[in-house]
Amino acid sequence: MTETQNSVTEEVETPSLTTEGRDAIAAGILELLKPAVQEVDDRVKSVRESQLELRQQIEDLDEVLKQLSQEREPPVELDAYVKKLMNSKRRIGVVNNIVQNAQERLGRLHFQISRSTAKRKSLIDPPTAGPLT
Repeated sequence: MTETQNSVTEEVETPSLTTEGRDAIAAGILELLKPAVQEVDDRVKSVRESQLELRQQIEDLDEVLKQLSQEREPPVELDAYVKKLMNSKRRIGVVNNIVQNAQERLGRLHFQISRSTAKRKSLIDPPTAGPLT
């Protein structure tokens, strides 16, 4: 029985992909991922812009509250709210840095995908010979 199993095992060969086949699959995967990376990059840009806008609005509100507290005695104690506002401002700065780092990483990934795609295309498409002189 082991002879039969060995002969069956020897007859089954694993198909091997050619370099062109692997390059085509890799290029297909890269083309599949490229739009997703671009979409994420666009959304990160959008989030970053909204974070900057929110930060500016908080700074403006902070200035208005400071002016109000200097001009007259507030009917409500605003120090606690000012502290919360400052804490929110700090956290938005932290989130902004995280988003910026993510955007930079996505940019590098996008560049690597483009470079890899171009490299694979150059390997697949041999350069054409110029006119003979």
